[in-house]
Amino acid sequence: MKAVLAYSGGLDTSCCLKLLEDQGYEVISVCVDVGQPEEEIKEVEEKAKLLGAKHYTIDAKEEFVKDYIFRAIKANAQYEGYPLSTALARPLIADKVVEVAKKEGAEVIAHGCTGKGNDQFRFETAIRIKAPNIKIVAPIRDLNLTRAEEIEYAKKKGIPIPSESKKWSIDENLWGRSIEGGELEDPNFIPPEEIYSWTKNPAEDREEEIVEIEFKEGVPIAINGERLGLVELIKKANEIAGKHGVGRIDIMEDRIIGLKSRENYECPGAILLLTAHKALEQLVLTRDILRFKELVDSLYGELIYKGQWFSPFREALDAFIDKTQERVTGTVKVKLFGGSVRVVARESEFSLYSREMVSFDEKDLDQREIAGMVKYHCLQDLLYYMRK
Repeated sequence: MKAVLAYSGGLDTSCCLKLLEDQGYEVISVCVDVGQPEEEIKEVEEKAKLLGAKHYTIDAKEEFVKDYIFRAIKANAQYEGYPLSTALARPLIADKVVEVAKKEGAEVIAHGCTGKGNDQFRFETAIRIKAPNIKIVAPIRDLNLTRAEEIEYAKKKGIPIPSESKKWSIDENLWGRSIEGGELEDPNFIPPEEIYSWTKNPAEDREEEIVEIEFKEGVPIAINGERLGLVELIKKANEIAGKHGVGRIDIMEDRIIGLKSRENYECPGAILLLTAHKALEQLVLTRDILRFKELVDSLYGELIYKGQWFSPFREALDAFIDKTQERVTGTVKVKLFGGSVRVVARESEFSLYSREMVSFDEKDLDQREIAGMVKYHCLQDLLYYMRK
């Protein structure tokens, strides 16, 4: 029997690999590259080989940007105030794991999620939709293993154990970096500077910078006039915003199962691009569309967080969002300094702003014609208080 394992190379998935072998499965490990560090990808490959698994590494970075990150930008997708980096990548990873499982004729798809986190929902929802006839196994959750029990098992099986110097649990992709675990689980613990990798200490930023982002139909296509490839553009946004300390987020997050958890994120490029995108929308979209889209955007972010990417709900929301983005074309200038992001200029051929009409020095709009409109504005409120 074959089992395909979504493999990150960490303690959880490495224990899963051997636990599956103990149950008689031929294990095939799959690592999906959505922007992890190159050395991490190589380490995963070496570890899988060491543990005796047939291994696949799948480069999905461009697909991640084109089909996931760009959709998230168009939807201004956030959850409780942070861009969804980890959550956004999970359905893509699950989809690629399913592809390998079908190719290999596997009876089982496995993952290393515990029963306390969000990823079990994201992985299993996607897997069931894409491969309803393949059994899902989650060895860590199914055996109710603690961290200490995993370490003990790893020692018995010769599984390399993460160095004690690795104090934090890191998940990284093109769209962001999450840091959790250890002392960071205490909401009253002040994170040390060492947890950050993508962002400079905002207090050390000495020079502000104005960055121009160009969009076409809601999607970023250039930074400072330079057209870049999909992956390169996201990396460039991370680099520019990160050197000004932009994108550090420390929140109390409400997990799907209801637990509150303290989470730290670095997402400099995401904050830069989302801020610019929203500013351009404010220039070109009508008031009613903006108001309704705020609700849609909120639902979209929650949908991603809860693992509902492969759902008719997401497709329906995309239909509305894509229609709104037809005119979200133009440029936005953003000032970066000391961890802050501030929009300072925006321009579009579809701008709904009329300088002639709004200016106090012009007569394009006859002020006298507004008097009747003002008189009957909020008429029902007036009648309410007259009858009270």
